[in-house]
Amino acid sequence: MPEPVPEEKPEEQAPEEPTAEVEPQPANDDEPPADGDSDADGDESGNTTLSGLFVEKPPEAIVGVAGSDITIIAKVDSTTLTRKPTMKWLKGKWMDLGSKAGKHMQFKETYDRNTKIYTYEMKIIKLVAGDSGGFRCEVTAKDKCDSSTFEISVEAAQQDTQQADILSAFKRADGGEDDGNLDFSALLKATKKKKMIEKPEIDVWELLKSAHPCDYEKIAFEYGITDLRGMLKRLKKMKVVEPKHSEAFLKKLDSCYSVLKGKKIVLTCEVMDPDVQVKWLKNGQEIKPSAKYIMECSGNVRTLTINRASLADDAAYECVVGEDKCFTEVFVKEPPVTITKLMDDYHVVVGERVEFEIEVSEEGAHVMWFFEDIELVKDHDSPNFRFKKDGIKHTLIILEATLNDIGMYHAWTNGGHTKGELEVEEKQLEVLQDIADLTVRATDQALFKCEVSDEKVTGKWFKDGVEVVASDRIAMTHIGRFHRLLIDNVKPEDAGDYTFIPDGYALSISAKLNFLEIKVDYVPRQDPPKIHLDTTGNMVSQNTIIVVAGNKLRLDVEITGEPAPTCVWTKGDQQITESEGRIRVEARKDLSCFVIEGAEREDEGNYTICVTNPAGEDKAMIFVKIVDVPDPPENVRCTSVGEDCATILWDTPIFDGGAQLKGYLMERKKKGSSRWTKLNFDVFEPTTYEAKRMIEGVYYEMRVFAINSIGLSQPSLTSKPFMPIAATSEPIRLSVHDVTDNTCTLKWLAPEKIGAGGLDGYIIEYCKEGDTEWVVANQELCERQGFVVRGLPVGEKIDFRVVAVNIAGRSPPASLGQPVTIREIMEYPKIRLPRDLRTRFIRKVGEKINLTIPFQGKPRPVATWFKDGQPVDPTMVSIRSSNVDSILFIRSAEREHTGKYELVLKIENMEDRAAIQIQIVDKPGPPQKLQVTEVWGFNAATEWESPKDNGNCEITGYTIQKADLKTKEWFTVYEHNRRTNCTATDLIMGNEYMFRVYSENLCGRSDDPCFCKNTAVIAKTDLEIKRAPYTKKDKSCAPKFTQPLVDRSVVAGYSTTISCSVKGYPKPKIVWMKNKMILGENPKFLMRNYQGVLTLNIRKPGTFDSGKYSCIAVNDLGKEEVECKLSVRLPIDPDKAPEE
Repeated sequence: MPEPVPEEKPEEQAPEEPTAEVEPQPANDDEPPADGDSDADGDESGNTTLSGLFVEKPPEAIVGVAGSDITIIAKVDSTTLTRKPTMKWLKGKWMDLGSKAGKHMQFKETYDRNTKIYTYEMKIIKLVAGDSGGFRCEVTAKDKCDSSTFEISVEAAQQDTQQADILSAFKRADGGEDDGNLDFSALLKATKKKKMIEKPEIDVWELLKSAHPCDYEKIAFEYGITDLRGMLKRLKKMKVVEPKHSEAFLKKLDSCYSVLKGKKIVLTCEVMDPDVQVKWLKNGQEIKPSAKYIMECSGNVRTLTINRASLADDAAYECVVGEDKCFTEVFVKEPPVTITKLMDDYHVVVGERVEFEIEVSEEGAHVMWFFEDIELVKDHDSPNFRFKKDGIKHTLIILEATLNDIGMYHAWTNGGHTKGELEVEEKQLEVLQDIADLTVRATDQALFKCEVSDEKVTGKWFKDGVEVVASDRIAMTHIGRFHRLLIDNVKPEDAGDYTFIPDGYALSISAKLNFLEIKVDYVPRQDPPKIHLDTTGNMVSQNTIIVVAGNKLRLDVEITGEPAPTCVWTKGDQQITESEGRIRVEARKDLSCFVIEGAEREDEGNYTICVTNPAGEDKAMIFVKIVDVPDPPENVRCTSVGEDCATILWDTPIFDGGAQLKGYLMERKKKGSSRWTKLNFDVFEPTTYEAKRMIEGVYYEMRVFAINSIGLSQPSLTSKPFMPIAATSEPIRLSVHDVTDNTCTLKWLAPEKIGAGGLDGYIIEYCKEGDTEWVVANQELCERQGFVVRGLPVGEKIDFRVVAVNIAGRSPPASLGQPVTIREIMEYPKIRLPRDLRTRFIRKVGEKINLTIPFQGKPRPVATWFKDGQPVDPTMVSIRSSNVDSILFIRSAEREHTGKYELVLKIENMEDRAAIQIQIVDKPGPPQKLQVTEVWGFNAATEWESPKDNGNCEITGYTIQKADLKTKEWFTVYEHNRRTNCTATDLIMGNEYMFRVYSENLCGRSDDPCFCKNTAVIAKTDLEIKRAPYTKKDKSCAPKFTQPLVDRSVVAGYSTTISCSVKGYPKPKIVWMKNKMILGENPKFLMRNYQGVLTLNIRKPGTFDSGKYSCIAVNDLGKEEVECKLSVRLPIDPDKAPEE
């Protein structure tokens, strides 16, 4: 069916635009009906008729005004259908309008759940003359189908209206905001049209009827006819010509042929003359033999084979024999293009690139892209959309996604449809590394550094609210996600609050620069060492420093004391002495610098600094805490699924990175795909998430990221694939089939809605009336739609319910309307004797007898068989009885099985009887006392008596045979003779005959005959033979050719034969000659003469064998000569033959 492209929103039209006219019109006698009209015998009034699947059909004749819109409606009743019907809109025979869906043609499908009626609409916007013609709508549903045809006629807009309001007629209808302005170019064209000289009207159809088919395309182009196929169909129906008898053709070509693109088609006709040459034409042009077009002749049959049919082969073909022709049309149907790879969903942020990719079944296929209801076309004014084709791959590219691009995107072909959803979220900026406060001394260097999540984001630096300007001392850099502010040769005026503000975001990052002044006091005495720790910057407390894993820690500790103290750093019991490497200590005047490059988790711990000089000692302990992104979450799993949703559960990460977890981010993808789709942009705190908007029956996989203040963890391991499926609907039509004293038989039908999860089976439950505890009746799932619940208490009222089960769980229960009383109901015994057993039952000896006699009755009846009033012998007859029938079985029937069998059915004091008469038959014995009673002339009369054994059935006749005593060969005289006497006639005089007789019955003829005791002798009579006188006939005659030689044209290299026939007496001598030269004993020529038929076989002739061949016959009475011309041509190479 054509893909139901949603109808576009109607645009506002000018009030002067003519409205659509869709009215049923009576069929015009001059205009033929649409091809394939199956409703020709229906109602002629133009009203819709109710037949087949259609509840409402389109009118048979629809008239529309050019430039207006029309809508054709068809309705289908689906109450009796098992699946959704499929609708196709066709124009002519083959044109599927589904591939034409767009701005000019729109298709819509709606469904009413209350009435279960599908409504299909085809809307043609702004009718043009090319829209006229025959249309057909076809609906199919499994093994049911229906179709309706209708004709659309397009009339030109009335001139009076245009002249009355000439200004409105030339307004732009699609001008958008300029809708009201005049189209002066159209006004100028209208002025030129008025000055044109009016030509006399010409009836195009009369012109076409008298024209040659090769001129059809030229005439159609001249008079503006665009639907050539519709024109040919209409012209074909208008040309109602009496079929004239063809003298050249025995059987003409069929009226039309259809073939799928790429397949082979054979056109066949039969001619009167098997030797006549034919020509094949395509659209009036002669076809030359080639690898594509193969022409063959076999006797009277002429065939044209078209290999690998293409759309160019869709044409009219002719077979020409002299002046006679036969025509046909070949329609090439293009197979539908299906979608082999479906479209994925996307979840992106603003500015990201999106590529919707599909794969189709055929290269070069036409694919239409839609955003919601709007078709996407290549437009230079809106370059955000790009279309890409690569073989069978088609891609829709959105360069930079915006919030306006959110929605559903569709891809349509003429044989498939897929869709994908695009979700776009606002871009959120995260601060991955904050700016640290700095304390520096004069002439030192200050470096502020921060890291954000988007490397494309730019920003500005401010000092105390004033933008920082670059200079020789101040430099600002932006490399990737890092933004740096570098201040060389720090001065006291550089101290203050520094802030970085990203462009386009309401976010700021601040830090403080402290200027450290150095004061030198000259003290004549010694000072004990002192450690001055800076409690600002990375220190969260007086002795704790937090470092992000991977970052650099540089701790400058000011040391005072006279003389200069010695500084030692230790971690635990291990002293740090390295001055180079990842962890090192750098010594400067009055400073001790502790550096960790690329901090790792193992670097976390307590570090001790100890300074000593002769005046004393000082110690300080610092705890370095390493924080990192958390480990990925553990054990991601799906705990439950629904029709389009699933519940995902996971465990928290083993290591939280040293910082509190903020939440999680989830992603999903279809199994087999490599593209992950984000499910949330805001941090999700719980460890249980319900994923929605999934497709039922498709496998998905999930993964989870953990987030803390440092950043995003690595993704978790992918969950096991899971499929969103829903439980089935409840079983329907639950009913009680049978009830006994302790059992109840239930039956039901499968649920109406099963879904992608399928159906595993059923669970049957019951409980006593008033109780709430349900008892499961079956330990294993019941796969059938019926079950016998056993072990029920007698007389109790029991409620029953049935639940369908699949992988998604239990369905809603199907219950009975009221409880069932467990008590068997007495039912009189009744034998249902089959109709064929109510008369005599006859079987042959040795055949098998198997009689099944159904009966009814409750409780279970007792069945007893009797033969001729006595119980049957179990050694001769096998009996098996069940609750509902009794079977009598005889493996091999014998004559003693014949008799009257009676079945007696008893329930307590009630009984029913049925009798069956069985007759076993066999072949009869031979007749008795056969004798010849009388002989007269050529006749003999015989008589006999009936056989002693008639085979237990009536004798149906006798077969009488005779034999001559000389030859003793038996011949049948009479068959199926019902009397016990017979007269044999037409016996031969002088012969003596014996006779025998077979008896016959229903089983056939007896094995042995009865022979006659005496014979019948046919006496001779005196006869005289009169012979005619003998005269010798003169057979002499001169040679004469009764069949002459015939001119031939053969292919070089293939043996050929020329032949003729001659008569003459005495037998003439034959001489073969070529170009008046006698052919001697040349092995290339084989000459034969068989009963006057003369043949000359030439083995593998060449072009030099061409010439005149003659045959001379000579005898004593004369001489006769015949000749023919033989031409030998070279074979044609099919690879070098030009293709049509």
